[in-house]
Amino acid sequence: MVGDEGGPNVQAVRDPIGTMSSLADEPCEACTSDDEPLTPEEYEGYLEGVRSDVWDVVDDHHLSGHYEFDDFRDALEFTYEIGELAEEEWHHPDIALAWGEVEVEMWTHKIDGLHKTDFVMAARMDRIYEGYEPAA
Repeated sequence: MVGDEGGPNVQAVRDPIGTMSSLADEPCEACTSDDEPLTPEEYEGYLEGVRSDVWDVVDDHHLSGHYEFDDFRDALEFTYEIGELAEEEWHHPDIALAWGEVEVEMWTHKIDGLHKTDFVMAARMDRIYEGYEPAA
């Protein structure tokens, strides 16, 4: 658990031996059709590695993210960057672009549910967003 060590914007998780590592630095590993979707107990730790102010798990099936921007240009450029990431990793989310916001939905289609890779991609999107986040 991240707990008091970082708050909602820290993108770190405990690995099985208890050390902290960045979820965004984990590999995007393709699953097989033999894999099962993550259970809530299994994805809970990964959910702690993504921004709680951006991402939610919906119906224990997919991740839904909402990013806010100061203008359309930043939202467009962010959309392009996460599109490039999706192509690099061959893991493609649904993306909706509007003035000042980008909505992302993501799950692993092969298993019709959540896989660790979905959370790794979300953490990488969070990292990209750091360059666009509006000043508070």
